[in-house]
Amino acid sequence: MITKGQKINDRYEIIRSIGEGGMANVYLGYDTILDRNVAIKVLRGDLSNDEKFVRRFQREALSASSLAHPNIVEMYDVGEDDGLYYIVMEYIEGKTLKQLLKKRGTLTISEAIDIMLQLTEGMAHAHDSYIIHRDLKPQNIMIKDDGQIKITDFGIAMALNATQLTQTNSVMGSVHYLPPEQASGKGSTIKSDIYSMGIIFYELLSGSLPFRGDNAVEIALKHMRDPLPSLRDTNPAIPQSIENIIKRATAKNPKNRYDDVRSMHQDLLTALDDERMDEAPYEYKYPEHEESKKQVKQEVIKEEELIEDTRVSESEVEEKEEELFEEKQDKKSKIAIIILSVIAFIIILVFLFIVFVLPALSSKETIVPDCSGLKVSKCQTALEASGFKVDSKVESIPSDSVDKNRVVKTSPAGGKKAKSGATVTIYKSSGEETITLEDYTGKNYIEIRTILTTQYGLKVRVEKKSVPDTSKDYDEQEIIGQSLASGSEVKSGDSIVLYIPDLVDTFPDMNESGWGLEDAEAFCNKYGIKLNVQEQETSAYAEGKIISQSRAAGSPIVKGQILTITVAIPPKKKEDSKQATKEDEEEEIVQNDKSKDTEKETAKDTQQENTSSEDKSNKTN
Repeated sequence: MITKGQKINDRYEIIRSIGEGGMANVYLGYDTILDRNVAIKVLRGDLSNDEKFVRRFQREALSASSLAHPNIVEMYDVGEDDGLYYIVMEYIEGKTLKQLLKKRGTLTISEAIDIMLQLTEGMAHAHDSYIIHRDLKPQNIMIKDDGQIKITDFGIAMALNATQLTQTNSVMGSVHYLPPEQASGKGSTIKSDIYSMGIIFYELLSGSLPFRGDNAVEIALKHMRDPLPSLRDTNPAIPQSIENIIKRATAKNPKNRYDDVRSMHQDLLTALDDERMDEAPYEYKYPEHEESKKQVKQEVIKEEELIEDTRVSESEVEEKEEELFEEKQDKKSKIAIIILSVIAFIIILVFLFIVFVLPALSSKETIVPDCSGLKVSKCQTALEASGFKVDSKVESIPSDSVDKNRVVKTSPAGGKKAKSGATVTIYKSSGEETITLEDYTGKNYIEIRTILTTQYGLKVRVEKKSVPDTSKDYDEQEIIGQSLASGSEVKSGDSIVLYIPDLVDTFPDMNESGWGLEDAEAFCNKYGIKLNVQEQETSAYAEGKIISQSRAAGSPIVKGQILTITVAIPPKKKEDSKQATKEDEEEEIVQNDKSKDTEKETAKDTQQENTSSEDKSNKTN
């Protein structure tokens, strides 16, 4: 568990958490060597145990660190510290494009084009360096207050690609932007990033995603087979030139997409020119589902190879049986048996083909009725009327969009083709999914908030609260209470408040801790406290050590308080005292002598004045 103040690699000090996800947690950190704030992404523990995943993560992160572009978040460092795999990157003060969309709903055409021009510039630079992002989405695009965008999560996206279809909580964030070829496991090219950018452009202008579903697999299948909904159908004010860019970027067949990102960038630059506003709709040059036809052909070839391997195995068995038979029969009888065996084998193959394969090939396919939102009884009637059998067991699944006891979906899905007479399973809604809360007291609030938000879709607020037991030593991230009691049932979108301790800093025992004057001065500077210093002669403490303090240890600190401390100084020596006394006596004698001389001079002056007065008197007479 990462805590505030913890240092990673003895260099990056954790300040606070700034984001949690299914794959990694992001922290605001401080680089103590280069004296700057950084963003630190730390892989979650369940992924750090996968050696293959970690190797890919490190390799791709290091390659992405070579990218230097104004629209790409700069990566500073990647490493491992005591089992923690981390990436250090530029810290961006701003919000993600997803957060902006949640706040604004939709963007204007000029705003969306400005963002897409920056996005295509950054991705063109990445593609020039042979780096494919593989996980472009609004959550991975930061936007600063001045409108500049920064693309994040290079390297991590490529490492996550290997596990995203098994990481349920993570793929739901990425599958909405997943190219068809990546969803089908064929790998990624630069055209895969172009597809994701086309979906992002669509979302910026519409405020919604083109494909939705109950799970990640359903959404991925829609990316592979369903055409992109038209923006102009819902908003005719959008120019045809803009829709053409989105349509070309999001083509199912990569051959129909832009050849590179720079071509898309150039198209965006001229999209609002007068001569392009009413241009003809873009037409695909190649079939959109060409790849799927090839895939079917490859599966047929594989099936034929499997049959051929089976035949080889059958012949090997027959050869061994033939060798055993040779010991008892002569050559003629062996040949006859072999011929009969081959004939029998061929007859069996023909029989199996007629009974099982031929009916399957010749059976008619019918489109399964779409029963979404219907009553179960009406769905059963519609399926049976179309020639399907209905599974007697109706499955129940939670749904936020379909009323309780109404049909959510069928398997095979509505709108798909299936063999006539095939059995169809109906799934009805059990209503919104509810979650039973636990007692989270004593647990780490970051961990619990991540689970409640990402897995259950709850709105979690964290508030500080006075501690219930002042004698207990609480951790600053420890949950001490919750607004909804344990056992409460909630659903996605509900709110809960987690309370953490409001810890107040207190005065230390400076005498007990052996503090000196310098320690006290540093402490007062840190907390804005005024310091008064008194001195006391004593031999019981070392010089400069604090003997006492005016504020009691454990009392709360308030900025602007006055703290008076008494500091030890050494007592004066006896010889110094005697010398001082002797000097004082000598000074006193000198002062006495001076006083006597002064008195004599004063008396003499007085006598002279009297004599002078008498002489004057005599002369007068």
